[in-house]
Amino acid sequence: MSDLISRTTRGLFRDLMTGATLGEIDAAFQDELFPPSTTSTYQDSSVRRTRTQEYLEAVDWSDINHVDRALRVFERLAHGFEPQYSRGFFQSLKRDGYVLDEESGHLLPVGPRFSLDSLKNLSDASAIRQQLGRIQRAIIDDPALAVGSAKELIESTAKVVLKERGLPVDDKADLPALVREAQHALCLHPSSATPGPDGSDAVKKILGAVSSIAIGVAELRNRGYGTGHGPASVPVGLGPRHSHLAVNAAFTWCQLVLDTLADPKAPWRKTNP
Repeated sequence: MSDLISRTTRGLFRDLMTGATLGEIDAAFQDELFPPSTTSTYQDSSVRRTRTQEYLEAVDWSDINHVDRALRVFERLAHGFEPQYSRGFFQSLKRDGYVLDEESGHLLPVGPRFSLDSLKNLSDASAIRQQLGRIQRAIIDDPALAVGSAKELIESTAKVVLKERGLPVDDKADLPALVREAQHALCLHPSSATPGPDGSDAVKKILGAVSSIAIGVAELRNRGYGTGHGPASVPVGLGPRHSHLAVNAAFTWCQLVLDTLADPKAPWRKTNP
């Protein structure tokens, strides 16, 4: 898997730490349970930059859990610097898909985020996290990649649902079939007979619309407005508003099925699809 935080961003953070103390650097990394690397070969005239690099090399930048902890280190150590010193670091971090929330002071992913409860009990959420990470990095600067990744997020989520339910996954199935099978597996398909609000006409209408939304994302990508196929020319007119539309549409469907999968009271737990 690729790094979630680029080498450029890490280098800018290392340079920024010239203005921190060794004690601050040690405390921030060690409080997040990162030891300094004992195999680093980095050389620098600054002991602060050298120490920072030793810690940075101890982080697995492809592991979302490591990255979450590293972001807390960034929040702590980059706080309080004058903008002329920290601007480059935060701009590079934004290109990686993370922005500083001025109100809370926390570094947050750009775009939508799934709740921890939606993902924590999955046997393998790596594909979902990977697609979501791509979306967060691309949604502003690369609409085509965001659209393509939105379609792949739906695909990955549907396959995860089927695997979690112990059902076969056809890797050759198209997205409409995967969407339909995943919703059947969770008693979320409009044709499912389920008790309570899930079986009401109102919810069935919503479920039908959500299915159409998911399929629409795939159609947008297949018409050349998203990555995944080599186009003969660059799509004209595609902008951030289209990537937000596709991403939010994909997120609506994925959030619904992941929340239903995690819900201990969901109808699928009592009724076989």
